[in-house]
Amino acid sequence: MKRIYLILSVVLISFCALNVSAAEKEQKAEPKNNFKFYGFIRNYFIFDSRESKSGTGDLFYYLPLDKKMNEDGTQDLNATSSFRFLALTSRLGVDVSGYSINNVHFGAKFEGDFYSGLSSASDVKGYFPGNSKISGTATARLRQAYATVTWKELGKEQQNSVAMKIGQAWHPMAADHPHLFSLEVGAPFGPFSRTPLVQMDANLGNNWVVSAAAIWQMQYQSAGPVGGSAIYMKYGKTPELYAALAYKSKGFLLRAGVDMVSIKPRALGTLDGVTVKVSDRKTSVLGYVYTQYSKNKFAVKAKTTFGQGGEHMNLMSGYAKIGENSDGSWEYASLRNSSSWLSLSYGKKWQGVLFLGYIKNLGLADAANGPIAKGNVYFCGNGFSNINQMYRINPQVIYNIGKMNIGLEYQWTAVEYGDYDSEGNLNKFGLADQGLHWVGNHRVNLMVKYNF
Repeated sequence: MKRIYLILSVVLISFCALNVSAAEKEQKAEPKNNFKFYGFIRNYFIFDSRESKSGTGDLFYYLPLDKKMNEDGTQDLNATSSFRFLALTSRLGVDVSGYSINNVHFGAKFEGDFYSGLSSASDVKGYFPGNSKISGTATARLRQAYATVTWKELGKEQQNSVAMKIGQAWHPMAADHPHLFSLEVGAPFGPFSRTPLVQMDANLGNNWVVSAAAIWQMQYQSAGPVGGSAIYMKYGKTPELYAALAYKSKGFLLRAGVDMVSIKPRALGTLDGVTVKVSDRKTSVLGYVYTQYSKNKFAVKAKTTFGQGGEHMNLMSGYAKIGENSDGSWEYASLRNSSSWLSLSYGKKWQGVLFLGYIKNLGLADAANGPIAKGNVYFCGNGFSNINQMYRINPQVIYNIGKMNIGLEYQWTAVEYGDYDSEGNLNKFGLADQGLHWVGNHRVNLMVKYNF
């Protein structure tokens, strides 16, 4: 009997050992997540010759403010210079990769930085023309947080792949940036937005890419009767839709796409003094073309957008209320906008950059029944509805020392403003075309950045 127990014990121990060995092999064979941390410490030192519309501690630049004459008309109070430097745009992120099941690969990105978190005195008592008494501390914010699923080696020749991105990421119309180190990277001359989305990119062979996305709103929002808000999309119950086709070959890329937004500016209205549900709806379509080419030390990029709206991507546009219906709902029409930029770069250790941008406000496609009140125009919150056109000339020089980057830029941004009429109206196309005049701002920006 003892011999039988001994034999059974040996068999049991051997079986357990084999199972442990197999489990160890299986564990070793299972792919592991690889984590790649990255980030930088970045400081900006900025001088502006004029009061301007800007965000994130005045580091994210939009445009110079219109003239603001004093009581006797002898001085432009917005022609006041300022200076500041901040490190609040420092960033930390992690890329996750390496996990796969057969030919399906999984990954993720999580990225955060700091937002302004700064407060300005709303009542400056006539001592300062604009932002003053800036105080507070930088607060953390979410930039990107998404997961990816990629199906590789598809098709007979195994050259195709499909990638799915789900989470908070760059808006696909805003993902192509010029060669700039300034925080706004070319905005508002091109779309700028990070937003919740579900995006699909299908690589068809080595040259063609088809993309589609369903997009929601969070930080960057549509304009409307209650100001900039994602509430219009929430009650509209319709995601923003995007589609694009791209061709790439040997340093060359050409992409064209279209974006549609359908929102509900109001869910409730008033009819004969009674609050009622209304069927308000505003839909806009915006298209773009982007191209880039690089060879050796030279690179060129260009983008142009044309169409309706786009204020939720920081484009200088929006829409207007043009009428009221018998059921209490309102009629809307989108403003049209053309925005373009060109970016040239040369060099590696010493890098020279030239950026050129131009915007034209084209107004409504069809005239309204009469002048449009200023309050009935829902424009980008970082711009003004009396903008007629604007341009920017922006040269930069960057010295790259390993992980350290030192950059110096000069930026000239000029805006042609028009005057509202005596009753505060725009014309029947939603444009301020009277009393046209130019104002401009000189910005000098020094950046010191350490990457890790």
